Amino acid sequence: MNRLGIESPRGLVAFATLAGCLVTMAVAAVTGAGGPFAVAGLLGCGCDLLLHRTEPGLMTRLGRLHIGETLRFELRCVLLLLLLGRLHLTGPVGLAAAMTLVLCLVGGQALHAAFRTLIRRRRRLAVVTRGIDLRRLGIGDRPPRRLTEWPGQRMLTYELVTLAGLTVSLVTDDARWVVAGLALAAGGCLVTVLALVPYLVRAIRMPGAAQVLAEVDAWLIRHRPETVLYFSGSPESAYQVNMWLETLAALPAPSLVLLRERHLVEELAPTPLPVLCVPSAVHLMNLDLSSVRVALYPANVGKNIHLLRVPTMQHVFLGHGDSDKIASVNPYSKVYDQVWVAGEAGRRRYAEAAVGVRDADITEVGRPQLDGVRVADGDHAPAPVPTVLYAPTWEGWTDEPGNTSLIAAGEHLVRQLLESERPVRVIYKPHPFTGSRSPAARAAHERIVALIGAANERRAAGPPAREPEDITAARAEAARELAELTRRIAALEARLHRADADEAMLTRDSAEPDPAALAEAGELRARWYRAHRAAAPPWLHQVAEGPAPTLYQCFDQADLLIGDISSVVSDFIASLKPYALTDTARLGGTEFRRQFTAARAAYLLGPDGSGTDHLLRLLFDPGLDELRTARHELREFLLGPASPPSVQRFGEAVARAAARGEEVIRLRELQTIREGELDEHQGQRDRPGAQHGQDGHGRVDLLP
Repeated sequence: MNRLGIESPRGLVAFATLAGCLVTMAVAAVTGAGGPFAVAGLLGCGCDLLLHRTEPGLMTRLGRLHIGETLRFELRCVLLLLLLGRLHLTGPVGLAAAMTLVLCLVGGQALHAAFRTLIRRRRRLAVVTRGIDLRRLGIGDRPPRRLTEWPGQRMLTYELVTLAGLTVSLVTDDARWVVAGLALAAGGCLVTVLALVPYLVRAIRMPGAAQVLAEVDAWLIRHRPETVLYFSGSPESAYQVNMWLETLAALPAPSLVLLRERHLVEELAPTPLPVLCVPSAVHLMNLDLSSVRVALYPANVGKNIHLLRVPTMQHVFLGHGDSDKIASVNPYSKVYDQVWVAGEAGRRRYAEAAVGVRDADITEVGRPQLDGVRVADGDHAPAPVPTVLYAPTWEGWTDEPGNTSLIAAGEHLVRQLLESERPVRVIYKPHPFTGSRSPAARAAHERIVALIGAANERRAAGPPAREPEDITAARAEAARELAELTRRIAALEARLHRADADEAMLTRDSAEPDPAALAEAGELRARWYRAHRAAAPPWLHQVAEGPAPTLYQCFDQADLLIGDISSVVSDFIASLKPYALTDTARLGGTEFRRQFTAARAAYLLGPDGSGTDHLLRLLFDPGLDELRTARHELREFLLGPASPPSVQRFGEAVARAAARGEEVIRLRELQTIREGELDEHQGQRDRPGAQHGQDGHGRVDLLP
């Protein structure tokens, strides 16, 4: 069923019924069986409507196969005319009227589709913005959704009206009813087309790319952003830019978030920063970014070249995590003016990789995102049911066994944790890219989710579930609060991303950030997390997919992490809690620790995830944790010193880079002046007679 895009057995039945109805209508039209035609038509419309509402994947797939709602609509119209011709119900005049009305209906629907497409394309601005005032462009409203959305369901309405008229005509033997049904359907289609005309006129008058870019340039000149956070990627990769928003917003100088794909605007976390999305490379290269001194890049992607070409700013590679992955020493990094790493480990990593990044171009700034992570207290008593966080990385672009533990060890590892002699609580936090490339990784993920679900069912019915009545009541109250907060967050998001507004309207209406809405969003999310923790019994396992709870919130809940070679492990070291790694590449303990810095203070598990017994014992007896001192030493090596805070070091690094950018601009201006003076001097020398001591009239000056 998944290959067809069908998600339920009911959808499969509806699809099979729809296909059968179309065949029945074709046979009935050829044989002149009016009754079966009408019944099959009504039933087919009902199945079509059901599939539109319950199986959007199937409808999309049918559209790609060019058998979408428009073709089905036109096919049923042709079959209706064939039936009328076979029945001789309408007579020549009535049949001609029916044919004319069908042509009007089909033509009107085609015109409606053309208007919708033209309006949508004309309203697609050259940029998408948030927090940037473009109101002077005079962007109008989009057409109401009832005029432009659900085209397939609108065509089904026309068909139902026509089939109702046909049914009455068959019962009464009066052709006027089917003609009336066709007239009503064609009239309804005409009304929707005429209603779109004013919006079409406004869309044609929408500002073009040149006018929009000129207004953006005017805003850039007024606000003069000094720092740009530049990002390009898929919707799933939005976390890579989201992790830097709060840090960038704390900078004293004006900053700007610069995106390259429209879908990223909706995936961006709430931020007070102005956001500018410029999909076209040509448009980006023509923007006035003369005030920008520092460009920050969280990812190495091909579209970075479109900003790297600007020589008047310092280009800094930030990355979206500091780890021992090969991506952390990508040779592409040498195209940047500077590379910022968390600590000394990052500096040494580039030196050992010898990929062309000079040591002088590396700056250690720490990890500002980790300043709020709770650090473990050495005297903290173990929890009755300790929490183990399993956060594997994704499968990567290659099939090397060391990329992720999920495929080879994930299921066995989670099963060991769920069936441990002394109960522990498991939080499973998969990488956002999990299963995006490898079906095996997707299957392993689904099996782990099923294991955790089954374990929760057993545990909810077991002895740990018995709590005092006051605690049970408090959890029930927290669950009610959680449901209410979830509703309020959804309502706030609906208010910020209005369903009735298109991209152009959201760009127009978000001229200024709404501090109250941003504060409300932050407060609601903080309260949601507190209610989420209070509502969940401490012995029930959790699958933490999606943005909430965040990875760092999972860090605070965990007593121990099991992960892979990735920035997740490097970040978790900030908490100073114990962690384990799985040697899925079968390197052996000595070689594994030699190759991967983060493994120096890690407990190692076997390639299949075996060896959790000792790991779980230290959760209940902290005295068995012999790597505590090693974690303290490794934390500073990986993430830099705890003081001053990373956010302060980051801000100072941005200020130094901006000063360097100003210096580069002054040097370029000085070079331009010198080149101008040299050209002027050369022009004087090249003037006729200048080399022979002639004056302006060609006379030779014999005096020295």
